[in-house]
Formats: sequence, C-alpha cells, structure tokens
Amino acid sequence: MARAHVLTVSDRSARGERADETGPRLVARLRELGHEPDLGLVPDDATRISDAVRTAAAGHALVVVAGGTGLGPRDVTPQAVRPILDYEVPGLGELMRSTGSRSTPLAALSRSLGGVVGRARVLVVPGSPRGALESLDAVAPLIPHALEVLAGGDHPIGEEGTP
Repeated sequence: MARAHVLTVSDRSARGERADETGPRLVARLRELGHEPDLGLVPDDATRISDAVRTAAAGHALVVVAGGTGLGPRDVTPQAVRPILDYEVPGLGELMRSTGSRSTPLAALSRSLGGVVGRARVLVVPGSPRGALESLDAVAPLIPHALEVLAGGDHPIGEEGTP
C-alpha cells in the first residue's frame, strides 16, 4: 500500500462556507485502489498550494491535488504546482482530459496535469467530485507502475524493446 495525500484546493471550503465533497470521495476511491490516503485542505493561494504539495510529496508516494484547474481568476493550481515539479508527465493530463471529454466537452478546458516531485507522483485533477473521480480513474491503472519505477524499480521491456 502506498501512502497517498489528497489536497483539496477551495477558498469556500477552506473558509468553512462549503463542505469539501471532493476530497473525501477521492480518499475513499484511493482506499479502494489499495492506498493509504490522508486529506488536506488549502485555499486558492499559489504559495499555500505549492507549500502543501512540497510537504505532502516529502512523505507520500502519491499526491492528488483537487481543484483550481479551471479558467477562473482564482484557479491557480497548475501555476502553483508546475514550477515545483521535477518534471511533468504530459500524457497524464492528456489522458484525464480525453477520458473526461466522454462525459462533457468542457473537460477540454481543464488544466489537469501529472508529474513528479522527488519520488512522489503528483496528479492535479478538477475540483468537482465527478471530474476528480473520472480523472483519477483514467490514470489509476498507470499508478502502480509509476510508483514502482519512482521507488527504484525497473521498466519491463516489451517484445520490441520498449516499456
């Protein structure tokens, strides 16, 4: 079981004006997938988001950040997370958007992304419960391999010599 951290980004939830529905649902789904998740909450503030992701990545194999991926002026999660990534894995964001577009054409507007901080896999998913769960489920089959490789495991080689 990998230690995981779910970080909800929401001004209203951080102020106590609205219950966080997305974070607890992601925690439940990660448990179903065999992870040991905990939950955090920050407002839509780039510095607080960056700091929370760095802290979570230091002690968790997987960090899922939910919210702030839209086009609004307070949607700053990608701008906060991208600079702290050691590297981005563009296919993860592409896969999340592609999968989401089966439910809504608005998924193309999401700025979801995936990358690595240290040895932690970081996923940035939409803030809506449905969008967050669809995004997580889209990449869930890839997570075990990614975590294994980040922990020092080897890539399996296919018949053509490719992973």
